[in-house]
Amino acid sequence: MSLDQTLNTLLVSLFRDILDIEEGSLITEEYRDITVNDMHVIEAIGISEPKPSSVVAKKLDITMGTLTKAIDGLTNKLYVNRERSTEDKRVVLLSLTEKGKRAFHHHATFHQNMIDAVMGQLDEEERVVLTKSLEDLIKYLKAFGEDKH
Repeated sequence: MSLDQTLNTLLVSLFRDILDIEEGSLITEEYRDITVNDMHVIEAIGISEPKPSSVVAKKLDITMGTLTKAIDGLTNKLYVNRERSTEDKRVVLLSLTEKGKRAFHHHATFHQNMIDAVMGQLDEEERVVLTKSLEDLIKYLKAFGEDKH
């Protein structure tokens, strides 16, 4: 198998496996009432100051309608708080409940363990090369996706 074929096989496997493993690792008994997509909404809201829903939708690259549907479910399941801004009543601010913060940390731990597993095997120069290569791949994929719209 050529180097290009090997790299293609590795990338396809990596994309598929991350999604499968992430779902299996994140959706434990405690979080069985939400999906991996819900976890990503929780991650986008974060644990700092409340964020406007428009900021969260932009970060996730989804429509406000799609976000609203996700937030409805996460609010009903007690992961997310939704409140109107006191400064501008048109703005909806999103924050995590204590349950949501636990889910956020659970998700962050999964990702940190994944990063540690990869980076722990590399020296500094290899880390820089890997990071730059992945940044370039993301730029290519985003440009490819924009060409399709």
